[in-house]
Amino acid sequence: MGRDPASSAAHSSILLLLLPPAGPPKIFKILPVTEESPVTPLISAMRFLLCVSVFLGVVGPTQALPFILTHLSTRKSSCKSIPGTMTLCHGVGYTEMRLPNLLGHDTMKEALQQAGSWVPLLSKQCHADTKKFLCSLFAPVCLSELDQAVYPCRSLCEAVRDGCTPVMSAFGFPWPDMFNCTQFPLGNELCVPPAGSEDKQQELKEEVPCSACRNRGDPDKDFLQNYCSSDFALKMNIRSVSTLEGDIMVVPEVKSRTVYKSKGWSDDELKKTLLWLPDGDNCLCQDIHEPGTTVLLLGHRADDRLVISWVRKWQKSEKETKRFSRTVRKMHC
Repeated sequence: MGRDPASSAAHSSILLLLLPPAGPPKIFKILPVTEESPVTPLISAMRFLLCVSVFLGVVGPTQALPFILTHLSTRKSSCKSIPGTMTLCHGVGYTEMRLPNLLGHDTMKEALQQAGSWVPLLSKQCHADTKKFLCSLFAPVCLSELDQAVYPCRSLCEAVRDGCTPVMSAFGFPWPDMFNCTQFPLGNELCVPPAGSEDKQQELKEEVPCSACRNRGDPDKDFLQNYCSSDFALKMNIRSVSTLEGDIMVVPEVKSRTVYKSKGWSDDELKKTLLWLPDGDNCLCQDIHEPGTTVLLLGHRADDRLVISWVRKWQKSEKETKRFSRTVRKMHC
């Protein structure tokens, strides 16, 4: 009996050409399977394997990663909005990515294609930080104030590797060399950390406020009383907040800030300001944890860092803000 052409097309075999880093091309054939087939789960697993295979085959030799990590900082990069079509990084916690990314993808099209190959791994839920780790490479966070790329911490890589290697091994794949955790920083420089340590410290943070964030009464008067003894003073909107070895790094919106005092600041510090709250990841400071929040802030220089010593959320009207700014500028220390 003849078969309907549409039905025949729907059940036709699929040929997939894989180009591994070395050796001749290999062709894999997926046999036709109907919805009623008892081997449908196996085919689902095979599709996951093939997605991973395509990715590993396209990326090229694993020896390329050290070169990428070493020389990326010398390449011209720019901040791009993470497109809605990048399913892998939906809800990752930031909106702009660096391009070229940390895997050497120069175009958004290339980054989207390769990132899509890893979406099936998220559905396996092998580790809570899988999305964070993968996106730190495919769509690395981009801050215009920072010239260098922000890599995933080695501890983040190792945690995801240990959680996901058994899943990938079940499909016949080892943890890829392109994600070799020894390539990433130990944590003694700015990097993307795992989330686990934050959860362990949450109860302590809720009970112990950071010394710079303690409410000592009227914020206006408190600011003015501490103004002269501080090295710098400003009103600003918070652009981003991150952590490094227990310290909190705050990046302000440069265009919207008001600098009342900047004793000893270099031109670079005025253009790309980085503020630090020492040990801030181990105490509570709600006023600086929400990007977009407007704050009054005082601080001093400690070695090569601009350290926050006093900070309060600013919720006054524009008229009150202008009046306050006039008062501050009239002060003579």
